[in-house]
Amino acid sequence: MKAPIIINPSMNCDDRPYGTVIDSIIIHYTGMLTAEDALQRLCDDSDAARYRGRVSAHYMIDETGKIYALVDERDRAWHAGVSYWRGKKNLNDNSIGIELVNPGHEFGYQMFPRAQMDALIELCQSICKRHPIKQDWILGHSDIAPNRKSDPGEKFNWRLMARNGIGLWPEAEPDDYPRAQMYLSSDSVLKGALVKWGYDPECELQDMCRAFNRHFGKTDSTILTWEVGATLSILNRKFLKS
Repeated sequence: MKAPIIINPSMNCDDRPYGTVIDSIIIHYTGMLTAEDALQRLCDDSDAARYRGRVSAHYMIDETGKIYALVDERDRAWHAGVSYWRGKKNLNDNSIGIELVNPGHEFGYQMFPRAQMDALIELCQSICKRHPIKQDWILGHSDIAPNRKSDPGEKFNWRLMARNGIGLWPEAEPDDYPRAQMYLSSDSVLKGALVKWGYDPECELQDMCRAFNRHFGKTDSTILTWEVGATLSILNRKFLKS
């Protein structure tokens, strides 16, 4: 790793279920005013923290690209909460959680600096060498909890990640546009396509659309454009077996 790593252990963790395979990476933003505030929260195991709910992640990356290692990858960090992806619930069990220092939508959402993104890419590349993580299981918090979460949000550069072998950013093909038109003409068909891609079928359609837009449309809209619908088509055609 070229990016500096600081060991800053958090006690907010426990054992993964026996035999669990680590197969996913979940990207978050901290949603707090400063890196110091976020680090304190992620490591706080006081009685007050126990009362409001302790949280953690395996790593936190600040705006300069400095990486804080908080929880050993072998252990379960508490970052995902109530979550779902392709039939799996409680993704804390099988994922690596990475927090990016950013004030988030509540405190003045910002672009993610290139130094931070470069450190994240390098870290994810390293994690993927240690664990059997498929590119379609590299997700945002809003993907696995679209009714609750908005991070890392529409300003996160998923395209840059994919160009460096982390996650997906496919270019739609001609056959995808008729399918996109079909998706957009029927709420039930659109919801079925989003559920097929991975979203929780119990969530509202508008929440799924907003989460998909935040990942692939660079917007927080609840309405998919024809282009974004075509992206959903190629994802389901080329990256799922059924």
